[in-house]
Formats: sequence, structure tokens, C-alpha cells
Amino acid sequence: MSMLRKIRITAASACFVLITLLFLDFTRILPAFLGWLARVQFVPALLAANAGMVAALVVITLLFGRVYCSVICPLGVFQDMAAWASRKIQKKKRYAHAPARTGLRYALLALFVIAFVAGLAPLFALLEPYSAYGRIASNLFAPVYQGGNNALAYFAQRADSYAFYTVDVWIKSAVTFGVALASFGVIGYLAWRNGRTYCNAICPVGTVLGFLSRFALFRPVIDSSKCGGCRLCERNCKASCIDAQSHRIDYSRCVACMNCVAVCRPGAIRYSCVRNKTQPARPINR
Repeated sequence: MSMLRKIRITAASACFVLITLLFLDFTRILPAFLGWLARVQFVPALLAANAGMVAALVVITLLFGRVYCSVICPLGVFQDMAAWASRKIQKKKRYAHAPARTGLRYALLALFVIAFVAGLAPLFALLEPYSAYGRIASNLFAPVYQGGNNALAYFAQRADSYAFYTVDVWIKSAVTFGVALASFGVIGYLAWRNGRTYCNAICPVGTVLGFLSRFALFRPVIDSSKCGGCRLCERNCKASCIDAQSHRIDYSRCVACMNCVAVCRPGAIRYSCVRNKTQPARPINR
């Protein structure tokens, strides 16, 4: 495993766990310490008119590609977890290059903008990734977390300890729970089947950052003179954006996960500065 991939996985895991705890915390203590994790999310920062944070995320994307999607966004990390579980269970599971769904991506982005302008909050929240993950965590994970806390409280009290206290386990509404369950099922299924499909075909934030990442200064680059044609980079690309046969990468879909760099035995693919633009930055369409 390359050092860059180790750093990415460590940072993504930490962000995911802490953000999830924000949604699960019933003591209301954690927001005072971890509330900044919500403020660094792209759409919440945009809605809060936090120009400095939005500008910072844009600059990070223009420098390093879609690291926001692979490290900061909890829905992106959730997809990675589902894809990882799928690969572990299906021992020989491999990804393959797929054409970009450019029309669908921009159509859904337009729908997202229209929903925002028209004040259609339910549709807006359905497509927005941070809201989608928050709905999943609050409605599906939180009751399990609260139930576990209550079990600990029960056993602690029987041992004459009051380190834990019981809380009410509740669900907001049947409709909200149903939407959360459907979101969990659809996003989880797509990730299970083919990695970052939701990220690169539906998510409006992924579309915006994908456009910017086409011009990123640092990107994975394929050195065709070293490539032995093993296609390991393509088979391990959860964004399905590497066409190993033609030595092309669709940078609008690449989430800078570093999987390709980690598996390339001859070192034919590396994450480096692309000042000379040796790789075409436009999306691949077939």
C-alpha cells in the first residue's frame, strides 16, 4: 500500500467516524467540539455563505483533485466501505472502465439548482450528499446506537454503576425512515456493484468538483513507456475512470483514492504535478 493511500484512508476514516458521531450523539456535547466538520462540507458552507470555506475547497480541488470526495464527504466514504465489503465477500470482484454519464450528471445538477431556487427542500435534501448521509445516520444508525447505550446502562445499573443512562429510542416518522432506508439501499447497492457510481452519476457536488478536478495541478499520471498492460489500475479503480488500454484517465471522475498508484507494480502510474498536461483532461465518452 502506497504512503499516499495510507494517509488518505486514515484521514477519511477519522472524518467519517467523527461526523457519524455528530449525528449519533444524544448528549449534545460533541457539536461544540466537532461542529466544524459540518461547516467544511461543500453545500452547507455554500448555504451558510461561508465564502472562505467554499474558496478553500475549490482551491484544494484545483490543486489535488477530488480529495474532498474521498476524504471529507461522509457519503463518499460510506460508498468506499460498501465497495470494500463487496470486494472482500466477492473474492474476485474487479472494476472495469465505463463511459462517463455526462448527460445524466449535468441534468441532475440542473435539477438540484432548480430545487434550491424554487425552495423544494425535500428534493434538494434528497440529492445533497451531506443531507443524505445525515438522514441515513440519524434514522438508521442512531436507533441502533441508542439501543446499545441502553443495554450498557442496564448492565451498568445491575453492577451498581451509573456511568450510563437510558435514553428514548425513537424514529422521526415513517416517511423519513422510509426515505433514509431507500437512500441507504440505493447508494449502498450502487457502491456494492460498482464503487463510486452514485458519486459520479448522481451527486451534484461530485459533478461540480469533477469539473474543477479536470484542471487539477496534481493528478494520477500514466507513463505509457513503463506500462506492462496488466490493467491492475483499471481493475482497482472504484470510479471506473481509467482506460488502461489507451492509457487515459477521466479526471472528472477520479476521486484521488490512490488505489491505482498502490497496485501498479512497475510504477507506471504516479500521483504528480501535471504542468505539462501529458494526460488529456477532458472526460472520456464512448
